[in-house]
Amino acid sequence: MTFYRHPSQSPVRALQRLFSTKHLLLDETAHTDNNARMLNQTKPDPVRSPLLDKARAQGIRHGYFTRVGGVSGGIYQGLNIGTGSNDDPMLVAQNRARVAAWMGVPASHLLTAWQIHSPDVIIAREPFAGERPKADAIVTDRPGIAIGASTADCGPVLFADAQARIIGAAHAGWKGAFTGVLENTILAMESLGARRQNIVAVLGPSIGPQNYEIGPEFVARFVEADAENILYFAPSANAGHAMFDLNRYTVDRLAKAGVTAEGLDRCTYAEEGLFYSYRRTTHRKEPDYGRQVSAIVLERE
Repeated sequence: MTFYRHPSQSPVRALQRLFSTKHLLLDETAHTDNNARMLNQTKPDPVRSPLLDKARAQGIRHGYFTRVGGVSGGIYQGLNIGTGSNDDPMLVAQNRARVAAWMGVPASHLLTAWQIHSPDVIIAREPFAGERPKADAIVTDRPGIAIGASTADCGPVLFADAQARIIGAAHAGWKGAFTGVLENTILAMESLGARRQNIVAVLGPSIGPQNYEIGPEFVARFVEADAENILYFAPSANAGHAMFDLNRYTVDRLAKAGVTAEGLDRCTYAEEGLFYSYRRTTHRKEPDYGRQVSAIVLERE
């Protein structure tokens, strides 16, 4: 995939151009018909990537799980796997067990880190003992260990080198992507024997560009780091604000790192019936929110 480029311009001029025009209003109404689908299904039905599905022949299974098929209720309705949420821990455990079963592993072998919006990556070769490690990506070369990223607007990225049978899962919000969690995941996979040119990386459901409004200081941070980052921002309907395309930014960084990359273009904010969204919850002033998980596993040979 091509890394988008544009003629160099100063950060100040880029910001002036950005904030001089307007964009579409936030879209919170799309895909509301999915609520009925969620309520009528009792088993997980994750979104799959056609690109990653090509690795099934090498025994690599993956899924970008939705709210479908869970036991939680209320604001957590569905398959909430968020151990950091205030949902009933027993219901969260049941939801995680359902995900693990779909992945073909025991619940103890579904691993998600204590995510802290960092560039940090860990290598996992067995279930975690005790408290989960603090990191934002996990890689493994061991069959039977399902690794995942929990999200509620941030970007879940699943990686696979089908030839080397090495996989990764990264939680890439703006801060993690900006500070290098994607590139660090690739490096960790290479340390286990993966080859960059053989790695496929797919960004799953995350907040879309028409629903990710940010302030001028956010834009300035990105443009000061690289003037070309102005491409990932569009004017907002609200003066002094902009809309950020986290999806495009993430996929472009992956492509620039030398892996085969694509995104699923599914918006967690807009598709309420399928996905949890931190920002949607914040706009509604709800007390908490659920998390979905995206996971990948090397099946036993």
